[in-house]
Amino acid sequence: MTDTRHPTETERKALAERAGRELEDASALEIVQWAADTFGDRFCVTSSMEDAVVAHLASRARPGVDVVFLDTGYHFPETIGTRDAVDAVMDVRVITLTPRQSVAEQDAAYGPRLHDRDPDLCCALRKIRPLTEGLAGYDAWATGLRRDESPSRAGTPVVGWDEKRRKVKISPIARWTQDDVDAYVAEFGVLTNPLLMDGYASVGCAPCTRRVAAGEDARAGRWAGRAKTECGIHG
Repeated sequence: MTDTRHPTETERKALAERAGRELEDASALEIVQWAADTFGDRFCVTSSMEDAVVAHLASRARPGVDVVFLDTGYHFPETIGTRDAVDAVMDVRVITLTPRQSVAEQDAAYGPRLHDRDPDLCCALRKIRPLTEGLAGYDAWATGLRRDESPSRAGTPVVGWDEKRRKVKISPIARWTQDDVDAYVAEFGVLTNPLLMDGYASVGCAPCTRRVAAGEDARAGRWAGRAKTECGIHG
């Protein structure tokens, strides 16, 4: 399949289901290479700028690949700095998505600190909606999801079908451990968010992210004290 042919939804779903089986034991680079070869410029990477591992992998498979970043208006300065560094030094094209409302406009409409009162609604407005709109021009997107991050991610396929967005969803490092990530970062000198060296195991919006204690899983610092463990982008 080439860039000039746009696969139908039925074809994309079939591709995802077959690739999920056939690429289960493939390397992360092979998985990304398959996505780049199959979907061309209708393939992108999404990154929270916790690290640039998947963006780096994708740039090896397809130099100049689109890397989509959600600027929620609540990010740590270190996260914005990581995005800017990735854009400056890596062979990628960073595309920044923003919500329809600024934080101030959202505060005026819903009241201040919506993230404390209704975090699901805040995530829907500042993450899920802008990402869904931003991915409209793509057939497939890659994420940095890993099975070892939390119980809710344990079943993540390396290639699957995103039912909500009707797109192919690639998780090339799904089988990796944190040690695998650390080894890749060291081997290739990949950019990482400085907060990872300051007690944060997972980096999200500043109001809803804390450092983790020894023995906690990587997602424990997100929405701490709540049953919520995911923003909703991934289910």
